[in-house]
Amino acid sequence: MNLSRKVRPTRGGGLLEPLLARMRARKANQLIPPQLRDGRILDIGCGSFPYFLSHTFFREKFALDRVNPQGEIAGDIHWHNSDLNQDTQLPFPDRFFSIVTMLAVVEHLDPEKLESLLSEIYRILVPGGALIITTPAAWSDGLLRAMSRINLVSREEIEEHAYAYTLPILGWYFGRAGFPRTLMRFGYFELGLNMWATATRPV
Repeated sequence: MNLSRKVRPTRGGGLLEPLLARMRARKANQLIPPQLRDGRILDIGCGSFPYFLSHTFFREKFALDRVNPQGEIAGDIHWHNSDLNQDTQLPFPDRFFSIVTMLAVVEHLDPEKLESLLSEIYRILVPGGALIITTPAAWSDGLLRAMSRINLVSREEIEEHAYAYTLPILGWYFGRAGFPRTLMRFGYFELGLNMWATATRPV
C-alpha cells in the first residue's frame, strides 16, 4: 500500500515539514546496512504518523510513541505506547531488533533519562545490530525556533525541545550505554542543520 499521501510527517504545521521528514527518512535508510533488513526494526518516537516506517523495508516493523496513531497506517506496523520521559523500560525481549531508530526524538527527551533508554536499546539489539539517531545540531536551535514562528517548521515540535545535543555528547551517552567507540559513526546533513549518529552492538 502506498501511504505517501495518507501519512502526515509530523504533528502541527510547517511548510518545510514534509521535505524535512523525507530527508530524515532518506538519511536513515542510507545508514541501514542492507543485510539487517531481513530482521526487525523499531522506530522510537515515531509520532502519531509513522512516516519513516511507511517508507522503509524490513521483515517486521515496530513503532513506539506516547501518542496513539492517527489516520490509516500500514498493517505491517506493530504499535506500542510508552512515555519515555516517565519510564525508559522497553517492552521487548533481549536481542530482538536488528535496527532501532530515533529520528528527531532525543531532543524531546529528558537528558537524565537518555542513558537508561540507550542501555535498554543496547539490550534489545541483536549482536551486530545498530541504533540510528538524528537530531538538530545544537547551533541550529535558535534558527529552528525562529522558523517555527513563521510556520516553516512545526511549532508544536520545536516548543517541546528539551535539550540541544552535540556529536561528542551523543558519543558520551553511547559509551555510557555500553556501545564501543570503535563502532560509533557521526555526521551532519540538511546543510549542517541536523546531525546523525549510529552505534552498533558488538558481535
